[in-house]
Amino acid sequence: MTSGSRTDGWQTVSDGPFVGWQTWVGDPYEDKLGPYCFRTDEAGNTRGAFVPEAQHANGGGIVHGGALMSFADATLGALLYIELSGQFAVTVTLNSEFVGAGVVGSPINATGRIVRDTKSLAFVHGHLEQDDKPIFMFSSVMKKITPR
Repeated sequence: MTSGSRTDGWQTVSDGPFVGWQTWVGDPYEDKLGPYCFRTDEAGNTRGAFVPEAQHANGGGIVHGGALMSFADATLGALLYIELSGQFAVTVTLNSEFVGAGVVGSPINATGRIVRDTKSLAFVHGHLEQDDKPIFMFSSVMKKITPR
């Protein structure tokens, strides 16, 4: 799905529905659940997307809430990294509201915005939607870090 040999960091998606988008490779958890793909739209906003598969479903056949929370969390990290010029961050809080059900096989899209940015913290709001319908809303406090 990505171009070139595997190295940790951002890679350009070379096939599938998100050709030309970027995906982060090197987070073992996200590598297993994704790929999660990100791009900056024409207005300068960070957008994310992924296509849930059968492995993302719960016993009722809809996308598991934990899969939505994981994608939202990955979106937070990507948003800060992209919009704050390479800033890494970890999640301090993740508040969530499930407002709809996600289905397997149809892309889930993410949007978010930084509400406040301080020296050590960033406050972010966002939502996930599928087929132009909101399914998940979130807010978060992110702690800026320097990776090891």
